[in-house]
Amino acid sequence: MPSHLRRTKQQNASSAIAFNKPFNVVCQFTPADEGECLADYIDFPNIYPAGRLDADSEGLLLLTDDGRLQHRITDPDSKQWKTYLAQVEGDITEDAIAMLRFGVEIQGEMTRPARARMVTEPEWLWDREPPIRERESIPTSWVEIQIHEGRNRQVRHMTAAVGFPTLRLIRSGIGPVRIDGLEPGEWRELTDYELKSLWKQAPVRSNRLFRGSRGRR
Repeated sequence: MPSHLRRTKQQNASSAIAFNKPFNVVCQFTPADEGECLADYIDFPNIYPAGRLDADSEGLLLLTDDGRLQHRITDPDSKQWKTYLAQVEGDITEDAIAMLRFGVEIQGEMTRPARARMVTEPEWLWDREPPIRERESIPTSWVEIQIHEGRNRQVRHMTAAVGFPTLRLIRSGIGPVRIDGLEPGEWRELTDYELKSLWKQAPVRSNRLFRGSRGRR
């Protein structure tokens, strides 16, 4: 059998799930010293996280039994855009959004250009337990950010670098996979379309195509 057909057969045999990680759950299957771990929610055998979410972040985590698919999802050169919703302290400005799109300096290195826009708080968003601490004198706002690299706590560092610290962070999408329909702690298997789309390398489009209407909480 030709090598490209063998590769397609192997890729299609990959198993992967989408999990909506709750706040304060660590991305490991072994018990955590504090809080819960993945084993408290997922009973799918022989799968491992493709990338991570910090314990204080929420939302979409992909897990798979295929090491090559893990690499495809996490490798910056695979062009898988990761979509985040960040609730930030203060009314974020157009200038700050422009800086996020251009790239900001984190620990002496510039981030790659991102897609960013102001949004309103999503209607589908669940309540976090415990809720964030809000101050009456300081408003909060929401920004949607898409990146295709994965530095440690990158989105939090990016919003802080432009003067708007992140209070709450939710990953809502990875490539074609969305968090839609999953409550915190729930998971589902990926569809064939989602798996094929994750395997397919797509070019990064200009962030100028990612401009939405301005909205605030």
